[in-house]
Amino acid sequence: MSQKELSPGLEGVPVAESAISFIDGQNARLEYRGIAVETLARESCFEETAWLLLKGDLPTQKELAEFDDQLRHHRRIKYKLKDILKCLPENGHPMNAMQAGVAAIGMFYPARDVSDPKKNWESVVRIIAKLPTIVAAFHRLRYGDEAIQPRDDLDHAANFYYMLFEREPSPAVRKALDACLILHAEHTMNASTFCGRVTGSTLADPYTVVSAAIGTLTGPLHGGANERVLEMLKEIGTKENVRPWLEQAIAEKRKIMGLGHRVYKVKDPRATVLQELAERVFAETSRPALYDIAVELEKVAADKLGAKGIYPNVDFYSGIVYQALGIPSDLFTPIFAIARVAGWLAHWLEQLKNNRIYRPSQIYVGQRNRDYVPLEQRP
Repeated sequence: MSQKELSPGLEGVPVAESAISFIDGQNARLEYRGIAVETLARESCFEETAWLLLKGDLPTQKELAEFDDQLRHHRRIKYKLKDILKCLPENGHPMNAMQAGVAAIGMFYPARDVSDPKKNWESVVRIIAKLPTIVAAFHRLRYGDEAIQPRDDLDHAANFYYMLFEREPSPAVRKALDACLILHAEHTMNASTFCGRVTGSTLADPYTVVSAAIGTLTGPLHGGANERVLEMLKEIGTKENVRPWLEQAIAEKRKIMGLGHRVYKVKDPRATVLQELAERVFAETSRPALYDIAVELEKVAADKLGAKGIYPNVDFYSGIVYQALGIPSDLFTPIFAIARVAGWLAHWLEQLKNNRIYRPSQIYVGQRNRDYVPLEQRP
């Protein structure tokens, strides 16, 4: 077999056929099962969008009501799992707590036989329902507060907000958080989704699949970028400092967080919707200085970097929206996971339909045919 050309990061290399989502990076188009993500963010809800991703079609009223009821029924977590979360370091990152929590859930609800569709669906429901509870519980426990029991009378987004703050969100805040979950729910073969499919291809159980995907999402080049966007905006400090800061960053060839995407060569459609959401949230709270800095940075960057196809991605405005909602910055990426788990599980189910374990090749660049030198003869 002839040696193949290396494609670092598998860029441009198809690794699966999928009917879950579609991206046109030149025309700012992202579709879930053929429906524009902007439409879903404005018109749908997370529960309906999750069903669409998992099942392939929008649910009927009866299907949505039953799915919603299942999610509400499975929100609670075992007291032993709460004890595990209590034992974790208070200064540990919530992403690590989430990863440990999902792995632990798999021990309470074993699902090693992935050939059973009924058991697989039960696992899907449990994971989607319990992830927000794990994140909210760890967040409160690390500050010495009791974890708040989920409420069955609130939808997915509102219940998560309630478990964090022990108060219900306003309609505008609930809608903003719900739309954020929709926007982050799926994005084709990104790093965490690929990791999940690789893990799933070994016929590992879904809790292990999601735990592996969460581990991949922790990286600052993937889900952790929105935290670093806020750090960057704070470093810039003022609108007046945007242009000199950006010019220096470009000259030093520094990575500018929240700008640029492997696929999009125009502004990420999710960033556009998030900016709209930010404006609505600010109408209830206040317009933060960081938002004005971000808007100015987008404007200057378009002038300086637009010709290279570098525009805001989903992380550019998401952190500002979450901060306006009062959410701590180290919960930004866990919220990403709470949303993206719908996409991960949709890909896992799709992988199982025509499974083949991933086993890519490599290009060997090391030495060959070397002699073994006994230890006493080595210099």
